[in-house]
Amino acid sequence: MDFRGKKYERGSNWSDPEVVELLQLWADESVQMELESCLRNQHVFNRIAEVLREKGIHRTGDQCREKIKKMKLEYRRIKDNNKICRGGRTWKFFEVMDRVLSNRPNICYSTVGNTVITQQIPPGVLAAGDGYIHHHHHHLLASPPHGIPHSHHPQELMDIKCEEVDSDERSETPEPPTSIVLQAGDEHGMDGSLLEGGHHDGSPAARVDNPTENAISPSGYMDPNVSGTSSGMHTSGPAFSGLHRLRRKRKPPRVKDPLDDILLKFLTAQRVVEERFLQMEERRMQRDMELEDRRMQLEQRRMELEREHEYRMFTIFAQMVNALRHGGSMQTVGLDISQAFSQSSGQATEAGGPPSSASTSKDGSSRVVPQQSKSLPKGLKGAVTDVEINPTFQQPESSVYLSKRGNEIINSCGIIQEGYGAYHADKHDEDKNPNGIINLGTSENKLCFDLLSKRLMQPDMFQIDPPLLQYPDWKGHEFLRVEVGKFLTCYCKSSVPLKPANILVVNGCGSLFSSLSTVLCDPGDRILLPSPYYGVIKEDIFLYSTVKPLLVHLESKVSDGETRPFQLTVGKLEKSMQIAQLQGTRVTAMILTNPHNPLGDIYSAAEMKEFLEFAKRYKLHVIVDEVYMLSVFGDVDSFQSVLSFDKLPDPQRTHVMWGISKDFAASGIRVSTLYTENTDVINVLGQLSYFHGVSGPTQHMVAQLLRDRDWINQVFLPTNRARLKTAHKYITTELTAMGVPFLNRHAGLFVWIDFRKYLKNPTFEEEDKLWKRFLDNKVLLISGKTFGCCEPGWFRLVFSDKTYRLQLGLRRLRKVLEQQDSESQSIEKGTDSESRTKPSEDVIEVGVLPTPPDPALDGLIGLLRQQIRTTDWLQRNTPEQFARENPEVYDVFCKLAEK
Repeated sequence: MDFRGKKYERGSNWSDPEVVELLQLWADESVQMELESCLRNQHVFNRIAEVLREKGIHRTGDQCREKIKKMKLEYRRIKDNNKICRGGRTWKFFEVMDRVLSNRPNICYSTVGNTVITQQIPPGVLAAGDGYIHHHHHHLLASPPHGIPHSHHPQELMDIKCEEVDSDERSETPEPPTSIVLQAGDEHGMDGSLLEGGHHDGSPAARVDNPTENAISPSGYMDPNVSGTSSGMHTSGPAFSGLHRLRRKRKPPRVKDPLDDILLKFLTAQRVVEERFLQMEERRMQRDMELEDRRMQLEQRRMELEREHEYRMFTIFAQMVNALRHGGSMQTVGLDISQAFSQSSGQATEAGGPPSSASTSKDGSSRVVPQQSKSLPKGLKGAVTDVEINPTFQQPESSVYLSKRGNEIINSCGIIQEGYGAYHADKHDEDKNPNGIINLGTSENKLCFDLLSKRLMQPDMFQIDPPLLQYPDWKGHEFLRVEVGKFLTCYCKSSVPLKPANILVVNGCGSLFSSLSTVLCDPGDRILLPSPYYGVIKEDIFLYSTVKPLLVHLESKVSDGETRPFQLTVGKLEKSMQIAQLQGTRVTAMILTNPHNPLGDIYSAAEMKEFLEFAKRYKLHVIVDEVYMLSVFGDVDSFQSVLSFDKLPDPQRTHVMWGISKDFAASGIRVSTLYTENTDVINVLGQLSYFHGVSGPTQHMVAQLLRDRDWINQVFLPTNRARLKTAHKYITTELTAMGVPFLNRHAGLFVWIDFRKYLKNPTFEEEDKLWKRFLDNKVLLISGKTFGCCEPGWFRLVFSDKTYRLQLGLRRLRKVLEQQDSESQSIEKGTDSESRTKPSEDVIEVGVLPTPPDPALDGLIGLLRQQIRTTDWLQRNTPEQFARENPEVYDVFCKLAEK
């Protein structure tokens, strides 16, 4: 039993034998002297408790102290109020309490049957040791030794019944204590005890005697009902050694000082005050912590407001400088300023990307401020470069029925959601709705519905087993993960088989982006994202995890050391990370899309390794989206998956995504996969996949589809690539005929088009107006602002659709561009209108060919350009290496070059 609880200590009941043992130890003069001489007496009661424990009485020091305290209070109450018990008897423990508290002669307690017997001990006898107590106890309970007769006088014993004393009855005079006379046998017993202890004098040394084997408790108490002190069994030596530890050097009794009560009250009050002080100190510390948290929140909010204010000021300043450099009127600048200041202060900003503010040059071409700020001061150029474009300054609407987070989600809907909703409300149908909207904005492959529907109608696709109708493993059924591992091992050209345990299956890449951002990032973290980017990624990583992208803006102008427009380099990634570190922004991951959406670029193996090495240096997770890996249709273009690398720089932080939405023209089936060697990521995503699971019959269907390699290699992939190539050629030919610049890439389902010359002003407001005019004329495109492009005027056009819909969509597109061009020419009447359409060094004139070149020469040049762009040929074939391999040819070449 645990006696340490304070509640139990205060509420414990003591039996009379236990009280007798306690009083015998407490009444000792050495104990009293030590209690009187120290302020803290807990250690004394702890030693008393140890001796009681050796006797079989299990009490704690706190319980002993509380019991003595109560008995002292009872004694003072009886003595002050002159109370006596019923029947004229005093309280049964009054004698010993009065002797100790009034410095009266020592009293020894013992029991006979159910009575407690007290006897006075002459001064100095108690100090002689426990031998007297032991011998005298036997003298009372047993027959006198050696046949010496012994009789008790009636007045020598005081019989006290073991019952509770009612101290409420008053008495005029307290009953005087009973005088107890020692018999000759007692003195003899005392001497015998001293002789048994081995000492014959009354010196202090003789008073510390050794315990005898037949001794009982030091108090002389013996009761058959009390464990450890009953049945006439003699207690062992440790009981006496425990009592000897309580004995100290005897000091003369000290007269009770009236100041003791005052000191006791003072110490009690001091303890109460200390406890109160500690409580107040705890409350103060708690209040300080709450105030500090509140201060940190206010400071964070203040910093956010300062950044928003600086962003608006930088934007306004950039517009003013741009207008002044190109002769713009202050009226236009004032309009932009008023729009900037009308922005809501609560609108969140995105940091990290180099912003751009576009303008129109004298030759009519669209330019971007960072490209034209070379003559600006160094500090101003850096400020203008580091401002991020955010041309929308509308006050966000809020609903009283939604939470703050719900309003943020509904206000995050942009052009993609608006255009997609309008398309579904007025969808084009050749027979039912010929004037409906042609969707050239959503990236879907609509060219292979006949192939896919025929395969999915085969008998092996229809199978309903009981496991398919039950709750599955949320990571995906085992049979599907096995087939996905075999499929990716084959088509990603992995050097080792991919394990099913490292594969996760969910309902779409959007779910993967959302889940990965939740488990890899904390709220407020940033994910490094090159822009332009796939437009829905921003919402995918924000809606659940409140993680925002840190944009790495890519520009159309080809700088030194670059080979193509919008090229991503490690230098640009390093610059964005440095800006994030200066701003105190925590970046935890990076997203790479290969082949790229919306550019259509294919990163070479050397480029991907450089990006992965960069991420390893900064300990960034890399999410590689390879959802278009089988949608490469160029004759010379080649794609190499990161899963084909012999060794990844940081495999625990590299996660590869793929799905059937694009490559198998099945965006409605909603099945995507993730491969990672990080088991912790797989396990935690498996728990979140409870919300993103795929139905059992669908998993069976996809497994059968991926298992049919003959149909994939001989029917679907060749046909799909041929149809994509034909549709791409038709679109690029029409755009060339219209004089519209574009990026000529051979991967993905789209073309990145440059409509900058059709904007009246190089701003995102004009880009939104142009997008709106396209939608009003029943053709849906996606603007570059939705993809995070820093230059207004770029659009993505999806060509993976039927030919008749492409023709109708381009016819409506041409109509809008002609109207836009005629309006711009009427505005610019009186000026050099031809300068507006003059090609600029910043405009990518891919596909705009004034005179058709020789097809053979054009094909050869195009082949060479594609090989240089998509392979590491230049890295492998350096002049130094050529000189080592062909020294004679190299010498001849050097001589010819000198001439």
